[in-house]
Amino acid sequence: MPEPAAPEPGTARPAGPRPGTAEPAAPAHRGVQRRTVGVLASAQLLSGLGNGATLAIGSLLAVQYGGSDAWAGSVTTVLTLTAAVAALPLAGLAAARGRRTALVSGLALAMAGSLAVVLSTVASSLALLLAGGALLGVGTAVNLQSRFAAVDLAGAAHRGRDLSLVVWSITVGAVAGPNLIRPGAALGTALHLPETAGPFVISVAGMALAAVILLFGLRPDPLLEARRRAGVREGVADGGHTGSGRRGGQPWAAAFRGGVRAIRTSPDAVLGVVGVVAAHAVMVSVMSMTPLHLQQVTVGAMAGMGHEGHVSTDSFALIGFTISLHIAGMYALSPVMGWLSDRYGRRRVLAGGHGVLVLAVAVAAVGAPSPAAVAVGLVLLGLGWSAATIAGSALLAESVEPVHRVQAQGASDTAMGLAGAAGGALSGVAMALIGFEGLALAAGVLSVAVLALAVTRSMAGRRRFDPA
Repeated sequence: MPEPAAPEPGTARPAGPRPGTAEPAAPAHRGVQRRTVGVLASAQLLSGLGNGATLAIGSLLAVQYGGSDAWAGSVTTVLTLTAAVAALPLAGLAAARGRRTALVSGLALAMAGSLAVVLSTVASSLALLLAGGALLGVGTAVNLQSRFAAVDLAGAAHRGRDLSLVVWSITVGAVAGPNLIRPGAALGTALHLPETAGPFVISVAGMALAAVILLFGLRPDPLLEARRRAGVREGVADGGHTGSGRRGGQPWAAAFRGGVRAIRTSPDAVLGVVGVVAAHAVMVSVMSMTPLHLQQVTVGAMAGMGHEGHVSTDSFALIGFTISLHIAGMYALSPVMGWLSDRYGRRRVLAGGHGVLVLAVAVAAVGAPSPAAVAVGLVLLGLGWSAATIAGSALLAESVEPVHRVQAQGASDTAMGLAGAAGGALSGVAMALIGFEGLALAAGVLSVAVLALAVTRSMAGRRRFDPA
């Protein structure tokens, strides 16, 4: 049964805006929101190509160029670390100039990252590969900020739905990315480039088109329009501190501290951020080592049959297909997760997502010798991440007052990226010490902790609103 309506952010509310929020009601306002979601979704669809290909083959290229398995998690680490570092500058740019400027600027840097990866395949350069992965991390930060842009103008009853539609739209690009290895190889050959360069040439084109769509289509800017409707003056937005006096010019460290302070004022905002951060850490730590684990399983199976084990283009394609299934799990059912969070409450869906993550790591650990079982575990990993991220992001967006919202969102994305970077960096060490099975089970401990926190918060909410 659905949770009873209650005046708190964790559950769906009846009609009526929160104090200080813009609640678009007129048909013209609803039309602006529909157009905003459509533009963001179209851009997400195209911009997801680069990261999908990077996740699929980046770790294997790093091992090839670095000459050691120790480099397996390096590309994922720099990508997620840059996403964390870029979150606050992008949030600051959005606060000063609007979402459109921030998103387009981030995509321009991500395009440069794809070009750097292309050059790395020509020069067989680990340094260029890592530099490209780092700049592609800015593209990840853009994707994360886009989900918040989708709820700047959203009504309370549909925040989860609108946010999830933008998250869902990345499915096509992100799932296609790993599967562009074969057609990309043909393109690379046609352009007299290495076969592995082709997918990243395609990603450059996709990001360029996404930037054009945002530049000309995201009008009015959703954040600036939401502020106008809410009567929030730009000079006092996000805490009223303008640092050096420039419009929206808070120093990044001060912006992060301000965001953390805003989050700490609301237990539901804390739960939302903790849920999103932990889900990302679990997902990245297991996913980043999966290509190497599958390579080891495949090569071992070939050696057992009397064949010399080696990694071919076909092996890359098989690993890419497995990663694409995982990415499909992350994004394909996002609208369902958004509907569930609107219907049954953010906290409940957040807890359910972490329950699925616990199941995912158990399946991956028990079925580690089987590529099919690992693929099932990765799909579940993506589904759990999707539920936790959508519900947690919506919970945060509606638990912080508008004047502090962009600041809090930037702090959340920074923490999310840092957790992913830590997961990517430590996963290689953990895999070397305790194997893929041990890595998966160790990551699951984070989700168990979030489940305990969500249950505690839910019980506290019931005592508050139903003393009997």
